[in-house]
Amino acid sequence: MELGLYTFADVDPNAPDKGEAAARRAEELIKEIELADQVGLDVFGLGEHHRPDYMASSPAILLAAAAVKTQKIRLTSAVSILSSDDPVRVFQQFATVDLLSKGRAEIMAGRGSFIESFPLFGYDLNDYDKLFDEKLELLMKIRDSEVVTWSGETRPPIAGLPVYPRPLQDPLPLWVAVGGTPNSVARAAFHGLPLALAIIGGEPRRFAPLFELYRETAKRVGRDPGGLKTSINVHGYVGRTSEEAADLYYEPQAEVMNRIGRERGFSPMTRASYNQSIGPNGAIFVGSPEALADKIVAHQRIFRNDRFLLQMAIGLQPHEQLMNAIELYGTKVAPLVREKLAEG
Repeated sequence: MELGLYTFADVDPNAPDKGEAAARRAEELIKEIELADQVGLDVFGLGEHHRPDYMASSPAILLAAAAVKTQKIRLTSAVSILSSDDPVRVFQQFATVDLLSKGRAEIMAGRGSFIESFPLFGYDLNDYDKLFDEKLELLMKIRDSEVVTWSGETRPPIAGLPVYPRPLQDPLPLWVAVGGTPNSVARAAFHGLPLALAIIGGEPRRFAPLFELYRETAKRVGRDPGGLKTSINVHGYVGRTSEEAADLYYEPQAEVMNRIGRERGFSPMTRASYNQSIGPNGAIFVGSPEALADKIVAHQRIFRNDRFLLQMAIGLQPHEQLMNAIELYGTKVAPLVREKLAEG
């Protein structure tokens, strides 16, 4: 199983100098990706958002910067909001990252958990599903063929035109990211695309039927489920002890989730609810290297997932603290997980 990290590159939404805050976070982010590569992690993902609390509105540009600083780690969006972007440009950008990284780029396409990009780029939210369906179809055509012919309702047609550059990887890896909607899961299986499932709350095991739906749908449309990769993307943190990890992660996690919760009418996260969520059956993966490894392995046996991505960089965590956690994740947690999975 591949082990990795993802982030949205959080910044202070109330920073007096937003440019300075973003520049500092960009510099820190590249150092974090470099360290993740050096300690042997497999994947680093970067999400696209268009809000004052997140810096990464253009993941491909930041991943391109990371590409020339790293050697082995795979570099993916997490996610690209395909519905409000142009699939031609998305492909070109990530093909360029693939060239710079010598074949380590991926696209993780999704509809997005926020809607700010739709009015920003002039799209109607009433077309939410249609936009993603059509643009995913077009992105797949571009990925599979140098010369593209396509027509739809959400973008001007393309009549036999080539798209460049072409990536080193053929095809360029393309995942579909979902938040728990069965139709989205079935869509990924229908197209034969790997599936990344974001698990943010509740008990993770309740999402297991979605992976079964994914594999069963693949069978029904004539695809081999064994050839389709799956990932779970979760929040979490590692410390020298479970108590340290829990204490260091609580404040940034609660601040972010409560800010979003106020926008969406969710119940506030308290220390009591947080403590429940970091337990063995909760959705937040927090603990010592040994405890975190045990929880990762336990859930791999539930989901049979091929990839596990952890969002440790959430909120306004001190950079050095996060660097220590990345080192622990790569040098302590990852070897333990691989050893336990090899034992069966």
